[in-house]
Amino acid sequence: MVAMMSEFNDAIESGEATTVEKESMPAEFGLAMAIFVVVASMVGAGILTTSGYTVASVGSNQWMLFLWVVGGITAVCGALTLAELSAALPRTGGDYVYLYEAYGPLPAFLSGWVSFLIGFAAPSAVSARASADYLLKPFPSVTTETGLWERALGTIAILIFAAIHVAGRRGTSQVQGWITVVKLIALGAFAVAGLAAGWPHAANLADRTPVDGPLAVSMLFSLVYIYYAYTGWNAASYLAGEIREPQRLLPRAILLGTGGVLLLYLAVNTVYALALSAGDVRAIVNDPDNRNGPAAVGPIAELAATRLFGPQWSVPLGIAAGLMLLSSLSAYLLIGPRVLVAMARAEQFPAVAARLTRRASTPAVATVFQVGAALLLLWVGSLRGIIEYAGIGLSIFSMLAMSSIYVLRWRRPELPRPFRTPGYPVTPALYLILTGLMTLAVFSQRPDVSAYGVLSILAGVPVYYLWQLGRRRKPAPDRLID
Repeated sequence: MVAMMSEFNDAIESGEATTVEKESMPAEFGLAMAIFVVVASMVGAGILTTSGYTVASVGSNQWMLFLWVVGGITAVCGALTLAELSAALPRTGGDYVYLYEAYGPLPAFLSGWVSFLIGFAAPSAVSARASADYLLKPFPSVTTETGLWERALGTIAILIFAAIHVAGRRGTSQVQGWITVVKLIALGAFAVAGLAAGWPHAANLADRTPVDGPLAVSMLFSLVYIYYAYTGWNAASYLAGEIREPQRLLPRAILLGTGGVLLLYLAVNTVYALALSAGDVRAIVNDPDNRNGPAAVGPIAELAATRLFGPQWSVPLGIAAGLMLLSSLSAYLLIGPRVLVAMARAEQFPAVAARLTRRASTPAVATVFQVGAALLLLWVGSLRGIIEYAGIGLSIFSMLAMSSIYVLRWRRPELPRPFRTPGYPVTPALYLILTGLMTLAVFSQRPDVSAYGVLSILAGVPVYYLWQLGRRRKPAPDRLID
């Protein structure tokens, strides 16, 4: 933490201001790091927590697995679309860059605003809190109903990873690589052992119920949890300017990472279904002694492990799950500040956020901004509430970003496109339709949370115009600086 503050002071005080025109972040990341970022961003709190909510909502393991397949198809369609966008515009900033080029400054600003408040702050808070929940399971005497200890431990984790990323890319690559590999090994071992131990309960997979109107709506609403778990397939694009040969490596990283995670997710969710029938899940939620409602089945990985391997394994597997979530937290704290850097370079965020440290050329100031937003959500929100709140904003702007492929094909046909989306225009359209249906279902089922998400987006509109007035300069350019 001392090192982080030192680098932060360097970035603030340096007379060699590292704004967009003077210095860029070096391209030091390779294919392995890009894949690790995609995998670490996707495999996190979602797969370890949200399946319990889904089964409780739809009342069927078979429908739960079907929804994970639908979510996977949606993610693959989005990844194929993103692969073209990232190869055509290989700049640091991800969705912000594509929206700026396709729709102009205001939509891009709102995308960056949402990324700052929701896109990375919320997943950081969720991962930190969920990790702390798992790691503190062996110490029931220190936990409280207010979640004080969980939030305190989550705060420490956020600060440590932020300090690592500010210190330099070499340390970031080593830490992110190792903890992601450990996560994959642990989750893969859980999947293999769980399938072997749980297969005698294969009847749990044949519990499909007839689909009526209410169930259809519940299924679409449940996609918000699954959508959240798949969020992260676009992670590597936010580091485009720091990846070697981005036009060649980015599409590979996005597609390899997304495809691998899809297979892993289906295996892990099959283990959950073998361990707990839909009736078991609903019995936990409806237990008269349960004071947490659906949150009682949030730690679905721990519940499944206890059922399959016995209570003696619940503690070590819970600790393993907590450590796995740290990989996701690290990825979010690495990626989020890059959006703020892109915004600052476009003069849509305080210029100080674009400054880099002298020794490592890392975005220390932007990292401090992102850490502040993550800590705010960590201390004021609940785990399930943050997931639902984040899902609305992320889905709206993800749809807008992926739709930019149509606009850019029309407005900028001259862009080099070393990767072209297979199945265009159907592939991006399928992503937009499935995500749009899920968003509408969330609005119908949780209008209060949806309203908070929309208000968070709309709050950025006056901020944008006030910022423009405060600049007292020429309007923002139609395109970002190449």
